[in-house]
Amino acid sequence: MTSPGKIVFKNPEKPSLQGSNDILLKINKIGICGSDIHVFHGTHPFTSYPIIQGHEYSGEVISTGNDVTLVKPGDKVTARPQLVCGKCNPCLRNDYNICENLKVQGFQANGCAQDYFIVPENRTVKIPDKLEFVDGAFIEPLAVGAHSTNVATNIKDKNVVVFGAGTIGNIVAQFAKAKGASKVLISDPIDYKLKKAQECGINFTHNPQKETFEDCISRVFKKEGFQLAFEAAGAEAPIINAIKHIENGSEIIILGVFDEPAKIHMSLVCEREIKIIGSMMYKHDDYLEAIEFLSKDLVKIKPLITKEFLFEEYEAAYRYIDENKDQTLKIIINMNENE
Repeated sequence: MTSPGKIVFKNPEKPSLQGSNDILLKINKIGICGSDIHVFHGTHPFTSYPIIQGHEYSGEVISTGNDVTLVKPGDKVTARPQLVCGKCNPCLRNDYNICENLKVQGFQANGCAQDYFIVPENRTVKIPDKLEFVDGAFIEPLAVGAHSTNVATNIKDKNVVVFGAGTIGNIVAQFAKAKGASKVLISDPIDYKLKKAQECGINFTHNPQKETFEDCISRVFKKEGFQLAFEAAGAEAPIINAIKHIENGSEIIILGVFDEPAKIHMSLVCEREIKIIGSMMYKHDDYLEAIEFLSKDLVKIKPLITKEFLFEEYEAAYRYIDENKDQTLKIIINMNENE
């Protein structure tokens, strides 16, 4: 992407392995997420051009460095897109997902939207044989759901509200349910997304354009209320509702991307000892948990796939999302014309 809205294709030479821990991949599937769309529109605050996009992906191992033991040629894999310094205090305490010098491939460094891509072994995870390449392209967003639910102190037996039923909110709700939440309610103003959440096993839904939040939580939770909330919409109204109605002493996890600051009633946060916690990306263990949950059918991804486009149709895929945003969840770029 040379500038907002402009995509060009080039024919570079096939890359060669440089280090003994490098892995050469032939990319197979790429997922498009909301952050990619921000880059396409020129509204992503931390991306400059030109940039090769792509951070949700799967690929086949073509060759490996001499010291690689995790995978072999022919294996299906994916890898974390985080480039970290390893020297700052967060990195030194193993919180590299919030590295002070973090770069993410597809945004601050070139991503996987290319036929061949080199990744290091320490960021790579093997995709089990029972999973398909398209499943592998979902491991990154699934890891976001894994991490955010791991950030919460505890989920088991709690009533949970997830604000935002896009791909990430849907996945967070699925992880909360899989980890033992008592009831999981998902809220979104778009019925299509709520229907997809139901197809993924989330039984309780709320459309704020049709029902007040107060009436909804009374209907779903009755006198039990709710003890945990996830904000995956990036909007002010949900976080205000969460603070106003969550049980005293509870947690609100923030993983939505806010375009503008939200006006929060901090006196309520203080008086009710509400904990507001940010959740940023994931760690390697979250990738492993994502694969485990998907392999065990604890989470579903097929209902989230709206449409596939060929690699040469990358710009058409973005246009499609713009024109059908209320009827779209996950768009997949297919690098293999034979599939």
